[in-house]
Amino acid sequence: MKKMITLLMLAIALGMTATAQNAKKILDKTAAVVAHKGGASANFSISGTKTTATSGSISIKGNKFQARTPMAVIWFDGKTSWTYMKKSEEVSVSTPTASQLAAMNPYSFINLYKTGYKYTAKTDGSSYEVHLTATSKAKGIQEMYITVNSSTYVPSLIRMRRGTNWTTIKVSNFKRANLSDAMFRFNAKDYPKAEIIDLR
Repeated sequence: MKKMITLLMLAIALGMTATAQNAKKILDKTAAVVAHKGGASANFSISGTKTTATSGSISIKGNKFQARTPMAVIWFDGKTSWTYMKKSEEVSVSTPTASQLAAMNPYSFINLYKTGYKYTAKTDGSSYEVHLTATSKAKGIQEMYITVNSSTYVPSLIRMRRGTNWTTIKVSNFKRANLSDAMFRFNAKDYPKAEIIDLR
């Protein structure tokens, strides 16, 4: 009986390791697709318990991105973020945290999953669903589900939890592109009336 329990525990442990390795392979392939050298663009919609529902478009290149919604435009050049509010014509300049970046950039998980998370994966029709759980309570995002097309490895749905609050991001029309680095920085000449507020 003792031997059977030991074998059963070993089988479960090996199964969990295999699932984790499979999940990592899926995320690695997804990251490779999203992190196209020249960049990529897509449409998105965001909703959540403490998030105002909105939709827009995003362009990404490496860890840089530009997101556009009816209310705002956000630029991030890998270090600094500029958020332009169309109604007030104000630009807030900041150095965002990983958690703040995740709220702004649907594709932030392509770097996020590599440290501080354990993961599992399951197949759901023509998609994979990868479940990430933070290994530390200090992580801003404690849990995340990523739905990925099993043929193209393009993500279509990202659900993330901060504390008890869930945010859902739907992604569509993903396309690879060749984007200029300049599009990820705010250009004051394009917004001559904007008031710049430096929060750094």
